[in-house]
Amino acid sequence: MSVTAKATSQDARLEAAFGAPVPELYAQATSPGASPALVRALELRSFLAVAEEQVARVRDRIHQATSPSRGMGELSADQLRCDAQWMEAALAGRDGYVAALGELLKTMPPPAPQPRRPMRFTQPKATVSVPPAPAAAPAGAVRAHRP
Repeated sequence: MSVTAKATSQDARLEAAFGAPVPELYAQATSPGASPALVRALELRSFLAVAEEQVARVRDRIHQATSPSRGMGELSADQLRCDAQWMEAALAGRDGYVAALGELLKTMPPPAPQPRRPMRFTQPKATVSVPPAPAAAPAGAVRAHRP
């Protein structure tokens, strides 16, 4: 499963900020003229997905090591101490990415209004039917006087 497909704790926040589901945001980010804020936010999201996966792995390893079904003789203080250090590092990374993403979302300019179809102003064209000009009288003809 790719990093873009893994859910993160901040997906709803990104969707609210950019107005589209995360997969759609990734598609937008690869298009020409993509917002730099969107590109950076998705880059941070990708790092966050990896960090959250690391936190989950260490958590699961600690749960497995401390499972009630395991024997007391299998517990290792050194191993648990090492896992605690790994958890501290993984959580620090996750917290850093969440904070950076929060700062980015807080400082980015408000989203531009969604582009609408351009308005077309069509002005009616005046079409006037002009009757043909009267035929010219033959040379030397006398015009009749109208009362």
